Amino acid sequence: MLDVSALRSLFPALASDAAFFDGPGGSQVPQSVIDAVAGYLRDSNANLGGAFPTSQASDEVMETARAAAADFTGGEPEGIAFGANMTTLNFQLAHAVARTMSPGDEIVVTALDHDANVSPWLVVAGDHDLVVRTAPLRAEDMTLDVDALEELIGERTRVVAFTLASNAVGSIPDAGRIAAAAHGVGALAWADAVHMAPHRRLRAREIGLDVLLCSPYKFFGPHLGIASIRSDLAASLPADRVRPAAEDPPGHRFETGTQSHEAIAGALAAIEYLRGLGAGDLDAAFALIEEHETTLTARFLSGVPDGVELYGIRTPEGRTPTFCFNIVGHHPRQVAELLAERDIYVWDGDYYALEPIRALGLADSGGAVRAGFLHYTTDEEVDRLLEALNDLAP
Repeated sequence: MLDVSALRSLFPALASDAAFFDGPGGSQVPQSVIDAVAGYLRDSNANLGGAFPTSQASDEVMETARAAAADFTGGEPEGIAFGANMTTLNFQLAHAVARTMSPGDEIVVTALDHDANVSPWLVVAGDHDLVVRTAPLRAEDMTLDVDALEELIGERTRVVAFTLASNAVGSIPDAGRIAAAAHGVGALAWADAVHMAPHRRLRAREIGLDVLLCSPYKFFGPHLGIASIRSDLAASLPADRVRPAAEDPPGHRFETGTQSHEAIAGALAAIEYLRGLGAGDLDAAFALIEEHETTLTARFLSGVPDGVELYGIRTPEGRTPTFCFNIVGHHPRQVAELLAERDIYVWDGDYYALEPIRALGLADSGGAVRAGFLHYTTDEEVDRLLEALNDLAP
């Protein structure tokens, strides 16, 4: 089992009295990540490709980070592209794919997704006269209706864009089934792994994903975006480049200008931190993380008081430890503020998950409260949240 007390000592922020349940919006970072960012700026702050030592050190950081990101996502180093954030990368890649499509071609998105994997497709559809179809949710448990999604896929489908886990309600769809359905008509399987990344081992190529996107600041690193692109696809898509920029390896084609080398050094440190949880093995690390988070989930679900309306799956299976709820008689913002007075940090609103909140009928009433657990969350913190909810519930 995870030694949660020991690993928490590696995170400076966790020494405070705050209970951080805001992880779905961004995690805390270990000291090793802070040191990596500062160390890069102190010791090797230079641009790439130079003949001098600091530039060569920067080259090494970038290539080591690229290999680590490939291992983390389950892709190939040559298909890794770093960017400002997942949303920016997704807009960039969506525009590239749309330039290969014809008017009337179709894109399937889902109502489970964060808008970062919906709006880019709506924008390019408007630019290129494409059609966007949206797969619905099952209202009773806020899971993706994969049967309905498969019915939307047809001979004109070129991209199926979906999430590996909902950032709003935690639901985990069957990614392998969706990818197979996309490939059955020659479409691309395009996954947002931002919410899944801190909770489960990512296996992009193993489950048949052509593009996977994630954000290190959700898995204990700095603010940054990573795209893991199938390498032959990265080589074939049109990319907006300045003329002197290298075209190889293919993932680099989507890295415009100078990257945030210090953030990339921090992302490398975050992946190394996760490896360390499993004695150097990411598979082992995520097995431990899943075991701990499943225990936390069961503890929370068994203690949710009457008067708290919880949305989504009511069991630990098929979900991440991310909970969307409202308290009868309270506006979501009011709940967040009252919890903050107790040093309990949660989100409220729609968390950019527009369609799930609309499906719940909450778009015009302030959305919902969201509390998320991470591997550094303790049993005592879960009990502290439940006690506060009991006090607030009617």
